[in-house]
Amino acid sequence: MRKEGSGNVGATNVLRAVGKLPAVIALIIDIAKGVIAVTLLVSFFFVPEGPITFNAFRALLGLSAVIGHNWSIFLKFKGGKGVATACGVLIILLPKAMAIAALVFLITIWLTKYVSLGSILLLLTVPIAAALLSSDVELVLLAITLCILISYKHKANIKRILAGTENKLGHK
Repeated sequence: MRKEGSGNVGATNVLRAVGKLPAVIALIIDIAKGVIAVTLLVSFFFVPEGPITFNAFRALLGLSAVIGHNWSIFLKFKGGKGVATACGVLIILLPKAMAIAALVFLITIWLTKYVSLGSILLLLTVPIAAALLSSDVELVLLAITLCILISYKHKANIKRILAGTENKLGHK
């Protein structure tokens, strides 16, 4: 997969390189990484009497899942861009903000056909929506951190969007 298309292991490249079913499978696995980190892992490792709050611990686990996805030890510290894994984390931790962000994502892709732009705007919308919804500060900080991290991973996409050479959904 790393030799096809953009070389990314994410669902968008899998879709372009292999097809719909493998892309859906890749998407589900990547989302599951984030969900598992902030649900199952937290129940095994969180210590209520410890120095860190429950939400801060979940935020750190979620951030760790995205970092592990983006710089995977199994892929020689290369990986994906973290969007689906971040979505898995944020769907659990900030569901209302993610619902708003998902709408922004879908509208952006519908209007522009740029998945990368939709992904960036999704991750930009989450911290804003979370703050407006008075979410816990640890979770808003996580959303800001993920937005910065994932925007950085999309720097080449941003350059291509500005140059008008970014691949559109439905084009190989």
